[in-house]
Amino acid sequence: MPESLHDKVVLVIGASSGIGRETAILFANAGARVMAAARRQDRLNQLKQQYPTIAVHAADANDPAAMQALVQATEAEVGPIEVLVYATGTNTPDRALTRLTPVIWNELIQTNLNGAYYATSAVLPGMRERRRGDLFYVSSISGLVPDVSGAAYQVSKRGMVGLAHAIRVEERQNGIRTCAVCPGLVDTEILERRPVKPSAEMLAQALQPQDVAELIFAIAQLPPRAAIPEVQIMPTTL
Repeated sequence: MPESLHDKVVLVIGASSGIGRETAILFANAGARVMAAARRQDRLNQLKQQYPTIAVHAADANDPAAMQALVQATEAEVGPIEVLVYATGTNTPDRALTRLTPVIWNELIQTNLNGAYYATSAVLPGMRERRRGDLFYVSSISGLVPDVSGAAYQVSKRGMVGLAHAIRVEERQNGIRTCAVCPGLVDTEILERRPVKPSAEMLAQALQPQDVAELIFAIAQLPPRAAIPEVQIMPTTL
């Protein structure tokens, strides 16, 4: 029987749109106590208006101090964090090595990989103390399979997968599970930052954010004896 998520405290970072937003809504509808975090306060306010039970907090994942403050605010307002979903990320139209610069490289590494570490570092002490916790990292199929998404994007997403596995190995004795979630093409706002946006025909075949949210939700319901360290979800026809 699936584990109940009712009253579980869930922190979703990157909850202003896409996969993060759908994940926050799905957990909240199941009775979890959700803190939705992102940089865009206006988007968080809109989410709060639609789903009043969801708590919101503006925070920049690129700032380690902001992640520490977010965790403190979550524990004070919602409770001890039992599930972290790191769903924030960025891409660049300047993906080719002929256009990639150190500034662009650092932006992708900072948001996609460093931010995941900053958030993890903030939540781990409490999870260790309680000897239980679930950490989800929304990576990409580009983190597993070479493709045309560009060096900076692929390195950042592969780094997230490596981070998830390293944490699992070190922290499993503390009852902490990790899962690197690696989707294929998902119809989200990040596609606007591609050099060429996918065609309408391709988008019609793409995953929707709620598909990935449903996967995260299902894995979070596994009993403590079971773990899925890494998972792929792909569009059927792409």
